[in-house]
Amino acid sequence: MATECSFDVVSKVDITEVKNAVAQAMKEIGQRYDFKGSSSDIEMKDDAELILKSDDEIKLKAVIDVLQSKLHKRGVSIRAMEYGKLEQAMKGTVRQVVKINQGIPVEKAKKLVAALKDSKLKAQASIQGDQLRISGKDKDTLQEAMALFKKNDQGVDLQFTNFRS
Repeated sequence: MATECSFDVVSKVDITEVKNAVAQAMKEIGQRYDFKGSSSDIEMKDDAELILKSDDEIKLKAVIDVLQSKLHKRGVSIRAMEYGKLEQAMKGTVRQVVKINQGIPVEKAKKLVAALKDSKLKAQASIQGDQLRISGKDKDTLQEAMALFKKNDQGVDLQFTNFRS
C-alpha cells in the first residue's frame, strides 16, 4: 500500500443551529417567571458574535445558562464560545459580548502540530488556513493521531473531516 491517507482537523460551528438555539432561548426567557418584567435579551450580531443583555449580573448568568443549555441541545459546542467581560450598559443594565470562534487559531494549530511531532507518530501535519491536514501511510496511524488530538485538544472543539485513503 503506497497510497497516502489523510484527514482534516477543523473547528466549525453551524451558525443556523446557533440561530435556532438563540430563538429557543429567547422564547424560554420570555416565558420564565424569574424573567418577568426584566429586559433580558440575546441579540445575534452578524454571524460572529452574540450580545447578551439583562437587568443585573445574576439575571445575565441565568440568560447564559439558558443559552448554553439550548446550544448543547442543538449540538453546538459551548467551547466554541468566547465570553467577553461584563460591561455596564444604559439604564443600569449589564451587557456581555460572546464571540463565536470559527476555525483553529494559528498558535493552537502550532501546538497541535508540535504534539503530533512529539508523539513520534509517522504522520505529517500542515496548517492550511484555519484547519490542519494530517497525512500518513496507513489508517491506523491516522486513527492514533485522532486519538491524540481528542486527548490534547488545546481547548478548541475539534472535528475530523475529509478522511481519504
